[in-house]
Amino acid sequence: MSTSPSGTSDQALAAIISRAGVNTIADVIAVMKSIDALLPENDGLKWFNRLYLMVTDNVNAQPPGGAWQNPAWLDHLDVVFAGLYFEALAGFVAGHATASSWSALFEARFNAGIDRIQFALAGMNAHINHDLAPALLKTDADLNLVPTPDGPEHDDFEAVNELLNTLMPSVLTMLATDALGYLAQDTGKIGRILAYWNICRARDLAWDFANHLRELSGIAFDTALDMQDALTGALGRAILAQA
Repeated sequence: MSTSPSGTSDQALAAIISRAGVNTIADVIAVMKSIDALLPENDGLKWFNRLYLMVTDNVNAQPPGGAWQNPAWLDHLDVVFAGLYFEALAGFVAGHATASSWSALFEARFNAGIDRIQFALAGMNAHINHDLAPALLKTDADLNLVPTPDGPEHDDFEAVNELLNTLMPSVLTMLATDALGYLAQDTGKIGRILAYWNICRARDLAWDFANHLRELSGIAFDTALDMQDALTGALGRAILAQA
């Protein structure tokens, strides 16, 4: 195990993930809160994890019209999806080979000169572009269904998009604010980064990519995932390099 420059042991981070039984949204939120409490402010992972926690809390609390159309599907998707983040992080701190999508963020965690919002969006880029399509496929397989474009699952997916589209600018601004409520980072980067990386567009592309992957198998399936990982890693590094 490695020890971070701040003195925070990655062994403690691995322990949080390994001892957690993540079966519900409440479990997901509890793990994210534990990670947030452990990580120091100079660890870029903290800001992706914080963004993910805030988004999960808000989406969980705000179903459109007071209810989702297929809450069992959406809850299972959320748990499977979060599990892929925890799995990638556990593998990285254990020294295992890590997808380019995730290594863009994990390897830059303690780099100086990168704003919190860049770390947060680099993590979202990795998680959505690399993990969401496989999470959709696993969720659908677990529940023995294939969503249709006009079905309740797709409607719920798009309803989450609407919530995220409203939520993201204010949440990112909060990440750029210090403990006293003052803007401590360059919020102009929010608009510049979101101009070429939009969370709703990324999620819609992941839905389409999942449908594409359903038609593939074997080498073709693996190649498609590898190409997506390479592109996602390059985009993550571009987000982190924004001046």
